[in-house]
Amino acid sequence: GVRMRMEGREEMQGAVGLRCTWDIPPPAGTQAKWVRLNVGGTVFLTTRQTLCREQKSFLCRLCQGEELQSDRDETGAYLIDRDPTYFGPILNFLRHGKLVLDKDMAEEGILEEAEFYNIGPLIRIIKDRMEEKDYTVTQVPPKHVYRVLQCQEEELTQMVSTMSDGWRFEQLVNIGSSYNYGNEDQTEFLCVVSKELYNSPNGLSSEPSHKVKVRSA
Repeated sequence: GVRMRMEGREEMQGAVGLRCTWDIPPPAGTQAKWVRLNVGGTVFLTTRQTLCREQKSFLCRLCQGEELQSDRDETGAYLIDRDPTYFGPILNFLRHGKLVLDKDMAEEGILEEAEFYNIGPLIRIIKDRMEEKDYTVTQVPPKHVYRVLQCQEEELTQMVSTMSDGWRFEQLVNIGSSYNYGNEDQTEFLCVVSKELYNSPNGLSSEPSHKVKVRSA
């Protein structure tokens, strides 16, 4: 009985994803009352409990009869002069707390209606989704820039340790000995380093101002 129901609710709240758990108890005596809405010529049938999930919304105020004297059609349905295409997902959001869209349905259209009906949690979810999309569209893949630095064996460790941010060590090529200092041969190395350059959407590369310091022999 009661215990089962409580556990079920806790599971709902632990669910991952864009799901709101509606904790607002329905106003007394309204549980079983059905409401008909005529949205732009399409009739939707729902309950007062669903419409009042978001208590600040136009739909909640409408079915509670507060201050909104809405016209009704011949069947008694509330007349709302809005696009019915986008009303389905909005009603479903109030029913189960998830935003479910057909792939060809524009999020801007839903946002417009969510703002008209004043459904705060839904407005936030859509704006988040739209921002994510914008972000992925404007990300340009990075270009790799390579530099080859020549140095001697004894300078290697110092050079690698003082490499500036963003430069990554790629490869070391031993090019043998070309200098004689007294009796010692100094082995020369070519050190290959790379850096990722991110292009911002306006086409300007963000080239870092610091360069790798190379000690001259």
